[in-house]
Amino acid sequence: MNPDDIATFSIMKDATATALYGARGANGVILVTTKEGKQGEARISLRAEGSMSMPTRNIELADPVTYMKLNNEAILTRDPLAPVLYSDDKINSTIPGSGSLIFPSTDWRSEMFKEQAFNQRVNLNVSGGGKIARYYVAGNFNQDNGVLKVDKRNNFNNNINLKTYSLRSNVNVNVFPTTEMIIRLSGVFDDYKGPIYSGGGFYTRVMRANPVLFPAYYPIDEDHQYVKHIMFGNFDDGRYLNPYADMVKGYKDYSRSNVNAQIELKQDLKFLTPGLRARARFNTTRESYFDVVRQYNPFYYQLGGYNTRDNTYQVNVIDPDGGTEYLDYNEGQRRINSSVYVETALEYNRTFQQKHNLSGMLIYIMREALTGNAGSLQASLPYRNLGFSGRTTYGFKNKYYAEFNFGYNGSERFYKDQRWGFFPSAGLAWSVSNEAFWEPFKNTVNHFKVRGTYGLVGNDAIGSGRFLYLSEVNMADPGRGSVFGRENGYSRDGISISRYSDNAITWETAQKMNVALEIGLFRKIDIIAEYFREHRYNILQTRASTPASMGLWVTPAANIGEAMGHGVDISLDYNHTINNDMWLQARGNFTYATSEFRVYEEYDYANEWWKSRVGYPISQTWGYIAEHLFADDAEVASSPVQNFGTYMAGDIKYRDVNNDGRITELDMVPIGYPTTPEIVYGFGFSYGFKSLDFSAFLQGAGRESFWVDPDATAPFVPYYYSDEERNSGTRYTNQLLKAYADSYWSEDNRNLYAMWPRLSSTVNNNNTQTSTWFMRNGAFLRLKQVELGFTLPKRWISKRGMSNARIYVNGTNLLTWSKFKLWDIEMAGNGLQYPIQKVYNIGLNVSL
Repeated sequence: MNPDDIATFSIMKDATATALYGARGANGVILVTTKEGKQGEARISLRAEGSMSMPTRNIELADPVTYMKLNNEAILTRDPLAPVLYSDDKINSTIPGSGSLIFPSTDWRSEMFKEQAFNQRVNLNVSGGGKIARYYVAGNFNQDNGVLKVDKRNNFNNNINLKTYSLRSNVNVNVFPTTEMIIRLSGVFDDYKGPIYSGGGFYTRVMRANPVLFPAYYPIDEDHQYVKHIMFGNFDDGRYLNPYADMVKGYKDYSRSNVNAQIELKQDLKFLTPGLRARARFNTTRESYFDVVRQYNPFYYQLGGYNTRDNTYQVNVIDPDGGTEYLDYNEGQRRINSSVYVETALEYNRTFQQKHNLSGMLIYIMREALTGNAGSLQASLPYRNLGFSGRTTYGFKNKYYAEFNFGYNGSERFYKDQRWGFFPSAGLAWSVSNEAFWEPFKNTVNHFKVRGTYGLVGNDAIGSGRFLYLSEVNMADPGRGSVFGRENGYSRDGISISRYSDNAITWETAQKMNVALEIGLFRKIDIIAEYFREHRYNILQTRASTPASMGLWVTPAANIGEAMGHGVDISLDYNHTINNDMWLQARGNFTYATSEFRVYEEYDYANEWWKSRVGYPISQTWGYIAEHLFADDAEVASSPVQNFGTYMAGDIKYRDVNNDGRITELDMVPIGYPTTPEIVYGFGFSYGFKSLDFSAFLQGAGRESFWVDPDATAPFVPYYYSDEERNSGTRYTNQLLKAYADSYWSEDNRNLYAMWPRLSSTVNNNNTQTSTWFMRNGAFLRLKQVELGFTLPKRWISKRGMSNARIYVNGTNLLTWSKFKLWDIEMAGNGLQYPIQKVYNIGLNVSL
């Protein structure tokens, strides 16, 4: 949704606020209201922006010479008799940045990526109307460009070019004096032309490409003067990853459309009784997507003979029949989705004797979603949810308030006996500052209110699969098949069960309690302090074990888990007009939220009590306590046995927590903070002086841990992000981080606390266990946004028919303070992926 189209938005999380939104309100609701037209002349607003984006931080890689030396060391340090990959001649002759094709040192990142990308956005909206009809019409255009370089030898552009068009039309019509009709139409349309893989996909390829075996491509030489294709570099059998070839070998087109149509009728029923209204809303959404890939198969070449004296070389094609000089055509995904939402409501709001305010609401909700190419019988059936809810509120003299809500929700996921859930909630509030005895304090504390809510909310988004009360049986499972007959010439697939039916599975339920204080000071400061607590029960969990005598193929699940969460949420707003030319606004928010399991389906750890998840946060991590790196083989021999494969001096030594002489899963303990931050905060200010305004906002998080991924960042070993990569036959080899090259254990430098353990050219399972060794503090503070604006004086713009004009510049993700320095901390454990972007933006906002 375009920010220019938003009138208001609110975040609702307590039970009374979310009760009216059915099953989808269990985890909170974000309610967004789009702009509507107002009576009056047409008002035109134009916003145009241009932005430049770049990485907040680029991870540093070791230079190619260091890469080869440490790769050889990684082989020899594990097996002194093994052959190395790189000769001394190659190492000594390689000069980083020389551009040599005989001894290449390929900086894949600079070969493929530009330093920054430039993007544009334009929004135009018109609003106005008369007594009968009012309108708000808006259009938006975004042009997003990528940072990929384009090879001019191709006759197509492989860089990212994404055009997004969005349209919105909100029309309010007074059909009759007591009847209003609202029609809301919106559409978002994406037209993409760009590389076959995503920008993030290419970044991960860069981080897994060998930098010294071959260049991105070889130039056309005399022996290949009639070659019409790009001579891409490769090595040996041509199966090594060349990310440059993957980038320029073709392009993808995709088109996505999302159309939303809504009609709403509001009827005033005051002729029946004052304060009574009815409304009905129908909304339908249609989404479609398709993509097409056009590409050729690259021709790969490798270095043949060479003469270093006169710097001549020969290259040979690896597989003459493996490449093509024409584009092939492959159809990709095709996706069609539709959804329908129906809501009807009866509302009542009336004040009696100017002191009793009574309101009520009854709402019926129906949701249905359908997927055109679902792929299975169950997924092809319409998804449906029904709900009936209500709300009653009472207020006395704007001092005392009471509220009762209920939700009666139905879900398709449960058996008919469990399908419907009843979830009530209630709230009380006291506006103390409206009492007569508070008058002496009004000038200091102008607003003081106490409120509290308590209620139940149901959640049906639990477990995997769709209809949890039905079995899932595969009637043709080749893994369970049999071969028989004469000479085993006949076979039949078998039958397997992936889920048993369970009519008892029901709603996950949350008991929510909120208590809050609202305080206004000096008519300038507003403070809201809230304490919240949530008890979730009937959490669906897989049984830890079942008796073998039951003969089950699959371990069943049941509503047995319980968890508790609680915390505080504090916000502060400051608004002060200093004089006619100067104003100041400030805002801060702080949230502390923690959780713990009260009941968790697990084994009974009688002796290893630390293995139990009960009493620990939901996102708590269990791992081994890493003491240090083994100093020598004597320490390895005298330490408890670590059952993770081969290990030796320089590998990680783990603590034997239960003192049984072995390192096993029983030695895993809760380590670090949860992976979800328990503290989230932000603060900022806006300052205006005459036509100038300046604002800044910072955000941060605390009490969070993350783990550097030792598999994804381990140097010289393959790592795959998908099964498609794993099965492609392409050789992916992780690059070497400079931080690892600067701090690792070696025979010459037995640093027991080096950042990286003993090098290895294969995955060492001992060093990839979840442990405190790779645990890092996830706390950070980020300068999220800074903006400087200038509003043009009225005398300058009034002659040109403008009512307002403002020029502004801003920046996003400008600075970060954190103890973690390898890469942007918000990328968490794997920094070898597409980096978070820093954005500089300049814009113009004009109103007519």
